[in-house]
Amino acid sequence: MNAQRFTAPNSREALAQAKAAFGDSAVILSSRSTEQGFEVVATAEEHLATIASSGHGAEPGRPARQGMTLAQRAAQQLPPVSPQSSVAQDTETLAMSTLSFQDYVRERMLRKRREALQGGAAAPAVARAPRAEAPAAPRQPAMARPAPVAPARADDAMTLPFGRQPVAPAAAPKARVTTPADAAPNDARLGDQIQALKALMEERFNTLAWLGQAKQNPIQSGLMHKLIRAGYSPTVARAVIERLPERYGAADAFRWVQEVLARNLKTSRDAGALCDEGGVFALIGSTGVGKTTTAAKLAAQCVKAYGANSVGLITLDTYRVAGYEQLRTYGRMLGVVAHLAHDRAALQDLLELLANKRMVIIDTAGLGQKDPRIQDMMELLASPSIKKLLVLNAGAHGDTLDEVVQAYQGTELYGVVLSKVDEAAKLGPAVDALIRHQLVLRGLCTGQRVPEDWQRPDAPALVRLSMASPGKSAQDPQPSELPLFFTDPVQPGVQLDAWHA
Repeated sequence: MNAQRFTAPNSREALAQAKAAFGDSAVILSSRSTEQGFEVVATAEEHLATIASSGHGAEPGRPARQGMTLAQRAAQQLPPVSPQSSVAQDTETLAMSTLSFQDYVRERMLRKRREALQGGAAAPAVARAPRAEAPAAPRQPAMARPAPVAPARADDAMTLPFGRQPVAPAAAPKARVTTPADAAPNDARLGDQIQALKALMEERFNTLAWLGQAKQNPIQSGLMHKLIRAGYSPTVARAVIERLPERYGAADAFRWVQEVLARNLKTSRDAGALCDEGGVFALIGSTGVGKTTTAAKLAAQCVKAYGANSVGLITLDTYRVAGYEQLRTYGRMLGVVAHLAHDRAALQDLLELLANKRMVIIDTAGLGQKDPRIQDMMELLASPSIKKLLVLNAGAHGDTLDEVVQAYQGTELYGVVLSKVDEAAKLGPAVDALIRHQLVLRGLCTGQRVPEDWQRPDAPALVRLSMASPGKSAQDPQPSELPLFFTDPVQPGVQLDAWHA
């Protein structure tokens, strides 16, 4: 016998094995689900006659099958059906195996072809005539009927790579045996879940501890709420409130908090202006923070104090449209010539040319904190004689200020200039960033007027301005939401040992 049995985890793989063995002429004899998987019995189409003659001998009372066509032998196994019935109705009536179904389909197609050739008039008569070649016979033994399977779902339908025989859906997958590789991911997931549960429990305990502390000391709770509303980070707020003496009342505690913030805000110790100090200053920072306007203010102060010949202006801004023209316009107003440097060599030549100037100001192109050209800019300004001033927008979000500082802090910064102080709704984020990164504040830009809108840094005044009671805002937290801000431990961004409490 040339029939072969193929067993695979699912019907698709079993059919693929059958096709690999017999090619496109493979015929499915039976299919069923077993404990080992999905079982398919298949053979080649040219072997069907051999299987039929060798596997089933003539039985008493059953006509001889020698010389019969494949359709005639299949017809002997089928009970009579109505010619007007549909294929689906015949299939349900006959309960065929796959082999019987193939024979039935061939016989039905031949009959319909004969009816079409005989013409429309003779067709009804042929359809009503009994089928002599398909006498009633006992059903095929159980071997020809596929094993019962679970009802197929819509997503179980598949297109076979060969033939058109229907395939029983795959049996439900057996329980998968856990391997050492599976056990390792399971252990890793379990460990992650335990860590997440631990973090959640710690957060809840910290929240309960904070709620208890807030009820016992409402002054601390009120000051924390005020710091958060002013824009200070929870890191700085915790660092300050944890050192608050318990003996202070509400008013004294508020003054103490402002004094602590002012003492930890670094400012220039020299009471004079930058022009009094002299040197080469490069203004760096993000796009649109006001570097060119700041350069004009510094130049105007120096011209007012020491004359137009004491100032030199250089711009490296070759990216922005009319960036050089803007600095030249300010220079003409002050009686100072503005120079353009395209590369490091040109910058060195200009610095040597302006070496006798009291103050040289370098205006650079604005680069966002994520711009990869920042590194090239820092290398261009790597000379130790150049003092780099980072210009920060006082109204920017705290996270944005942190990113800008980290991007430009690759080389040593001489100090920071806060611009657009008059536009900031809250100064707390800017003061908070200066405190956490321990940057020296060199000046404040409070408007667009040149040179009037410039102020020297005053830490106590700036802290008081940042702690002024702002109007109601949708960004302000409610007192009941404070546990969400203070459940985490103090972050390493603030060196608590260096604090002046």
